[in-house]
Amino acid sequence: MGRRIWAALLCGLLLCAPALAIGPVSGEQMRGMDVSVYQGNVDFAAAKADGIETVYIRAGYGETGVDAYYRQHYEGASAAGLKVGFYHYMDAVTEEGARRQAAHFAALIRDLPADCRPVMDFETFGGMDREEAGAVGLAFLEAVEETLGQRPMVYSDAYAAGYRMDDSMSGYPLWVADYGADEPDVSANWTAWTGWQYTDEGRVSGVSGRVDLDRFTDGVLLREEERPVPEEVWRYQVRPGDTLWALARRYGTTVGAIARLNALADPNLIYVGEELKLPGRAQERTYTVRAGDTLWGISRRYGTTVAELAGLNGIRNPDLIYPGQVLRLRG
Repeated sequence: MGRRIWAALLCGLLLCAPALAIGPVSGEQMRGMDVSVYQGNVDFAAAKADGIETVYIRAGYGETGVDAYYRQHYEGASAAGLKVGFYHYMDAVTEEGARRQAAHFAALIRDLPADCRPVMDFETFGGMDREEAGAVGLAFLEAVEETLGQRPMVYSDAYAAGYRMDDSMSGYPLWVADYGADEPDVSANWTAWTGWQYTDEGRVSGVSGRVDLDRFTDGVLLREEERPVPEEVWRYQVRPGDTLWALARRYGTTVGAIARLNALADPNLIYVGEELKLPGRAQERTYTVRAGDTLWGISRRYGTTVAELAGLNGIRNPDLIYPGQVLRLRG
């Protein structure tokens, strides 16, 4: 998210201060950062090793804008085992425009399982007064909640959250930007914060240049009933050379979806022979047995296993197949 005008006016000295590293966090707060196309390629494993636990990724902006790195960032953060969420830069000035932007945002992220609440980044108000801004923001939030079944969060700077909008959105969690403070000031419309962006001058391993740094409470996490459940699940036995990234590409899913479905603590560690659950319906083809074929040879040719072929086709004796026999192949 960009540097805030209010911060430049009120905290000019901060912009000249040395870059801040990750500060101490107490209690159950989680260290986080938020990224967009402006961070480019990110080594999320290095960021995790440097203390980052949660990453918010810009998915879109406006009615049609798509962040060019949002899928790459999602795959990288998920593969590193970080908690992931998405945000949308919302600049509508009418309620109808806000609903259109909400639909665009939901379409970008609905098939990408996340850990954290979807977020409306609301820091552009045009000529709206406080009540108009509140109504526009509320229209976006309600549309996202209705579409995704997830309660979203509001992001804005401390001044805007208190004085550029009314209390229409105060029932939604707040992620507030307040730099150089010991604690963010959210006393005007909210009574507590769920996320706090405390600098836009952060330095984190794996990120080239400065990055926004945050602290999050566990209120940022989606409840179990808010998490999307795959309509169908099938089982796959890991073979030599498999990686979650390759499986995700082969079967049209994501590293994060597979990792979450199998409760993998480290998505980089899977083992030959391990059985994984994959989301979606298993893709199947057929093969007609020819003279000289064996299940072992067919399994090698099509990247599967004798056990999987036998199970799919109800073959009790894997050594007995016949020319003309039609076998089902998965994947």
